[in-house]
Amino acid sequence: MMGKISLLTLAVLFGFVLDQVLGDPRNWPHPVVSIGKVIAYLERQLNQGSPKERRRKGAFLTCLVVGGSYLVTWALISGAKLIHPLLGLAVSVYFIFTTLAGKSLLDAGQSVLIPLEQGNIQEARLKLSWFVSRDTENLAEKEIVRGTIETLAENFVDGILSPLFYAALGGAPLAMAFKAVSTLDSMVGYRNERYKDFGWFSARSDDWANYLPARLSVPLLLLAGWLRKMPARRAFKIWQRDASGHPSPNGGNPESVVAGLLGVQLGGFNSYHGQLHHRAEMGDVLHPSNFADIVCCQKLVRTATWLSLLPTLCLAFLLN
Repeated sequence: MMGKISLLTLAVLFGFVLDQVLGDPRNWPHPVVSIGKVIAYLERQLNQGSPKERRRKGAFLTCLVVGGSYLVTWALISGAKLIHPLLGLAVSVYFIFTTLAGKSLLDAGQSVLIPLEQGNIQEARLKLSWFVSRDTENLAEKEIVRGTIETLAENFVDGILSPLFYAALGGAPLAMAFKAVSTLDSMVGYRNERYKDFGWFSARSDDWANYLPARLSVPLLLLAGWLRKMPARRAFKIWQRDASGHPSPNGGNPESVVAGLLGVQLGGFNSYHGQLHHRAEMGDVLHPSNFADIVCCQKLVRTATWLSLLPTLCLAFLLN
């Protein structure tokens, strides 16, 4: 039992460190890419019929992809273990590494920050468009900053804390199952004509999967902010006041805390395919937003990311 505990704890630790060092190397084989291809193929085959049929088929798609991701990962690790326990550990490390987005998230923020610092707002708009769904063509600097901060805050949960949490609970197979849920939501979890019925179960599954990690992000971000001498008490009050206004049951938790720590206001009007949509504002405008806020947010997320490792390793040790 102790050997299994040690191997799982090591797999989580090594997977985390590998992500921090390597991020998302281009041209490396990536399981999430394969998951995405499977989802795209099945969506073309299943997304048809009446609204009721689409809802049923969408739920089937979610169960099939999530369950399949778990089983395939488990089978590959089990086969590797039969060859040698260390090979099984290496395969587990690799799968956990691929579920994490710690370095790539900060790199995404950096890709927007650099052109903003250089005064190249067109390039900053383009880079932001690579990882947000809102229209970016006409955004002013403060709106580019807001979009970047919102992405960093929300994806601290989706890309770092949640996969770590599930890796600790159930190893690489459960972390990969979570990643399948997240990928499904990003591909079919939209409220438009094509996906509002077919993708409803995928979207709800993502809400359920991130529910606890999103709330665990609050004390981690507050502690990270306190360590960085940010106003954690004010951020806590902002979280109490504003988190529930977010349209997502989870997104308001990290975003409201980050808004309070940085002294900026998140939310407001976003344009999607030319249509304006309003999200409840979070935080107070204590200073005009500028690219320096992205730098502060990157430091905050980096600190919170490393803080999240300790409870994750403890959870892996205690439960497995």
